[in-house]
Amino acid sequence: MKKSTFTAEYASLLAVIKTEREGRGITQEELARRLGVSQTFVSKCERGERRIDAVELSWFCQAIGISLVQVIRRAGLEPAKIH
Repeated sequence: MKKSTFTAEYASLLAVIKTEREGRGITQEELARRLGVSQTFVSKCERGERRIDAVELSWFCQAIGISLVQVIRRAGLEPAKIH
């Protein structure tokens, strides 16, 4: 299995985060302030230079004002239902 950071799915996830941030008029600087990190950290995460783990992803979602479930759905990562 290849590392998730280098997959189209991970790129899609990052694109959704960035699009949602920008769509809400939140700058990288503002998001960084909300997260208690540097703007450089946010930039590296959005560009895929720094991997976001599941907990950090939930923090990004909270700071942006979108649910984790919405991000996963918009990124096309919702798993098929198991019957």
